[in-house]
Amino acid sequence: MAFREVGMFEVKEVLRLHFDGIPKKAIARAVGVDVKTVRRYIHIAAKQSIGPPIDDDKLSLFFSAIKAEGEREHGDAWKACEAHRAPIKKRIDAGIRLTKVKKFLERQKVFVPYATLHRFAARELEFGVASTSVRLVDPPAGRELQMDTGLVVTLTIDGKKTRKKAFIFTPALSRYRFVYPVDRETTESAIEACEAAWVFYGGVFAVLIPDNMKAIIIKADDTSPRFTEAFREYAQSRGVTIDPARIRRPKDKARVERTVAFVRDDCFGGEELDCISAARTRALFWCEHEAGMKKHGTTQRRPKEHFLAEEQQHLLPAPNEPYDVPLWCSVTVDNSQHVAVAGGLYMLPLDCVRQKLRARADKSLVRFYKRGVLVKVLPRAAVGGRSFSPDDIPEHKRAYALRDEKFLAAQAREHGDTIGDFADRVLEGPAPWTRMRRVSALLSLVRRFGAARVEAECRRAIDVDMSDVDRLRRMLEKPIAQLDDKPTARIIPIARYLRSPSDYALKRNPEKEEE
Repeated sequence: MAFREVGMFEVKEVLRLHFDGIPKKAIARAVGVDVKTVRRYIHIAAKQSIGPPIDDDKLSLFFSAIKAEGEREHGDAWKACEAHRAPIKKRIDAGIRLTKVKKFLERQKVFVPYATLHRFAARELEFGVASTSVRLVDPPAGRELQMDTGLVVTLTIDGKKTRKKAFIFTPALSRYRFVYPVDRETTESAIEACEAAWVFYGGVFAVLIPDNMKAIIIKADDTSPRFTEAFREYAQSRGVTIDPARIRRPKDKARVERTVAFVRDDCFGGEELDCISAARTRALFWCEHEAGMKKHGTTQRRPKEHFLAEEQQHLLPAPNEPYDVPLWCSVTVDNSQHVAVAGGLYMLPLDCVRQKLRARADKSLVRFYKRGVLVKVLPRAAVGGRSFSPDDIPEHKRAYALRDEKFLAAQAREHGDTIGDFADRVLEGPAPWTRMRRVSALLSLVRRFGAARVEAECRRAIDVDMSDVDRLRRMLEKPIAQLDDKPTARIIPIARYLRSPSDYALKRNPEKEEE
């Protein structure tokens, strides 16, 4: 059986709802995880003394604790159901009750609890019969806001008609509609529309019921939908619970579903609009003075008056600052320790090379996560720019990467003051980083010939005002004999064969030698 990995935002949502006092079963239903998983997460949070508010450090501690516990496997009862998957599915498809299926298993000496069998059938075999549809009662005031989109705006630009979408909001109680036209349906425009709605209503609704639009929902599912990271994070920052409608179940948001055609025909029908700004101005006037003041057929009240009288005071406080919409993306660190995010380059630690990370970029910072754990935070770089921390550069490459000639000069001085003086003479003048290779060559001579010998040759070179590293290398390869200040006496060796003058046939004539 393949297990769905619970992501960082699901965990954060479970902990946030728990700290708000929501019961465990309600949290399980809202987030889409098993109640045992919720209980396990709450137990781990209590064990690690994790409390509100939830930040990246606490999430890192939480995920580390989960990893330490190890993976849990299904029990023997679940494995027995898995082994008899085919006969179970065959009888369920034939319309046999699940209690009878349990009896068939017992005849084959397979004893499993009914709860496990029901959980297996529901999760693996899509067991369950849709319940009868009933009309729901209205939610408490200020609790629920339904949202939908539709091609309702027609713009005339340079003589050509273009259709645009609009986000439509409808409170489930008062039906006081808000319409916000947009150029494109994206996550950023969805957040922008929500921000405009909070300003229009003067507060934030507790529950938002959107359609299964790609701007908000990555993967639609009746019980466990996957949200886009940017919108999930936005909802958490505003304290909003997202409860999307089920797939092909328009009745889940019936209050706003019927509004789409009404907005298209009554708000924008026949209007001459040439830009989105004009469409938003028209929509705002229509919401406040036309649709907002028209008696609703069900409530028999004017939506605006109804909202102001019963709902507005129950809303959450409106945000004081505009929301910084982040950019989420997946990146892979290359061999140079860099990744590209939104046109900028970012350097990460060496242990992240060839690793897949999730990046979150806002206006000022870029955060990098590895399986929900924060690994690096860097300032946001402009398009074509670069952001890095000097500590992430390997030590043996740091001097060249940062063009730090003083670092090499300090290394040379560690082998001797004269060697350090010689390195300083090499680096003298403008643009010293252009001569860093010469200092590196000097350090290689120290490793090759030893510090003492290089120190002596550097002293001779400084005495004659010479700072050529190549010539210093030749001096070390072909050493010149040292001359002392005082001349030494010349010793003439004794001849090997000595003879007396009488042994020679020719006699020596001293007078001729003098001439």
